[in-house]
Amino acid sequence: MGDMKLEKIIKFYPAFDKRNASPSKNYGVHGVNLIMALKGDKGAVQFLLYTNWMLPHVTEEFLNKPVLDSIDVTCRFLPLPADIGYHSYKPIYEGQTPITNTCELLDGKPCYYDGSSLVAEKYYNILLEKGCDGVWEELENYYKDIFEEINLTGKGESEE
Repeated sequence: MGDMKLEKIIKFYPAFDKRNASPSKNYGVHGVNLIMALKGDKGAVQFLLYTNWMLPHVTEEFLNKPVLDSIDVTCRFLPLPADIGYHSYKPIYEGQTPITNTCELLDGKPCYYDGSSLVAEKYYNILLEKGCDGVWEELENYYKDIFEEINLTGKGESEE
């Protein structure tokens, strides 16, 4: 896979305030999401960070509320490493079903996805210590780990 071409994608998804008095319409508040993804011919791998950067009026509201404990500070203000995952054009394991038929990272094609929020903290620490270059390097290793398996088992290329 030495000649592997991987596209680096960085996307920031906007914060929102979708609170509503009606519980069925209340989607709460959420900060900006940062996604760093590497995309190749087999699929993509991603690091997702919930930045907790809220809309200005939400930030002001949060700053004016008393802080109850360290969990409250963490949930309101600190970034949250949310996910490390892969998006594959083809199933990676037996019985895997598509999570969506229109994956944004796979050009609107069906997506076989799996990920881990627990592993995301490792990538967050790499981001803090080594910046984006360290994350890209780790994502490239993750891409190879996930998608070289497809090549080694003979799956992927010949199945259409």
